[in-house]
Amino acid sequence: MAQKVAYKKQIKKMQTKINNSTIRNPQPKLPTGWQWVRLGEVCEINPRRNRDFTRSSNELTTFIPMSSVNGKSGAIIKPEVVPYSRVAKGYTYFEENDVLFAKITPCMQNGKHLIARNLIDRVGLGTTEFHVLRPKEEILPEWIHFFIRQPLFLKEATSYFTGAVGQQRVPKEFLSNYIIPISPLSEQKRIASKIQELMQEIDKARTACEKQMEAVKALPSAYLREVFESEEAKNWERKRMGEVCEYKSGIWGEEADETENCYYILRSNNIKDSRIVLDDIAIRKIPINKVELMKMQICDILVVTSSGSKSLIGKCAIFDIKDDKTYLFSNFTMRLRPNLSLIISEFLYRYLISPAEKDFLTQIQATTTGLRNLDRKEYIAQSIPVPILSIQQRIASELKEKMAEVEKLCTSIEKQLEAINALPQAILRKAFRGEL
Repeated sequence: MAQKVAYKKQIKKMQTKINNSTIRNPQPKLPTGWQWVRLGEVCEINPRRNRDFTRSSNELTTFIPMSSVNGKSGAIIKPEVVPYSRVAKGYTYFEENDVLFAKITPCMQNGKHLIARNLIDRVGLGTTEFHVLRPKEEILPEWIHFFIRQPLFLKEATSYFTGAVGQQRVPKEFLSNYIIPISPLSEQKRIASKIQELMQEIDKARTACEKQMEAVKALPSAYLREVFESEEAKNWERKRMGEVCEYKSGIWGEEADETENCYYILRSNNIKDSRIVLDDIAIRKIPINKVELMKMQICDILVVTSSGSKSLIGKCAIFDIKDDKTYLFSNFTMRLRPNLSLIISEFLYRYLISPAEKDFLTQIQATTTGLRNLDRKEYIAQSIPVPILSIQQRIASELKEKMAEVEKLCTSIEKQLEAINALPQAILRKAFRGEL
């Protein structure tokens, strides 16, 4: 009961803050003919369903759950069509051309706001986590929609959240009192049309960039197939992994205390993008007689052996941390220590991330208590290619160079995508200053 009273006080306090505020775009000057208005003056916020509204229980009706909204485009992607009886009560009612604003976190910040269009019989129902904005004659739905999708608007909305963490919502009063610029209707139509045109161009550029990225990300697998599934590879000598590597399962130990027997423990989360990283590294108390046995050395390979995810089993990286600290490895991993007179780490690592090896890994997994586990005996007993060292060196060098080029391409495309994704915000900012 006390919690309920405290929550009501929080709501009242927030509503007072909103009602007394002049929430507005920070740009005060507007072009001639434009004006500042509160959203509540040009929209009905959460209008009631018409009392005369009737619909037979078996009539098909458009239903929009939050999952049907594309946050990137602000469009409906997969509306549901259900009998009216299933959604008649307990859902949000809206009509054709209403603007729907996702009020709950994180959907609000993720841009799940849309114009309700192509509704059966021009009416629809959806999740209760929508606020409905019904435009009046002096404003277009597009004008509202583009405005409320601006990052600045969404960021400001977060400071007016009410409710508990994880279930926070933007109150109706924030929308009602927010002051926005509007132009004459004819100018709104021109600007909205221009925005749509530019957004379509941006979408095309983004799609092209994403396709480029997809093609580039496919290159490493293609390069590895080219090497390990080649005619040359068929003639290489093969050995069991255990013949060319020492292998050791990891350790977890006890919770760290203030004694000297506490060490860094590498886990699966410390393998990112095929590299060992030291983010969120564990520290555990390990018996002193185990430390030397479990210590990682340069050129060792760390392999994930247990995980909740099938795709993470067998994930690996070469240990290349050159500092004066001691690093051990967890019981959900294993350490491979190549015999460098027989096989070099870089060559072995490239084979272990090859498509052929990934196929093999799917065959030697078992599930226990929600975890997927690598069959370590099968893993160590597998036959791997072991050409002469000079061939290994050549292939490792060539693949390293190719993978570096792939990384450069990925970085370049990522920068292009960042630039493309920044354009909508810049366009909308100009549009609502009358500069478009």
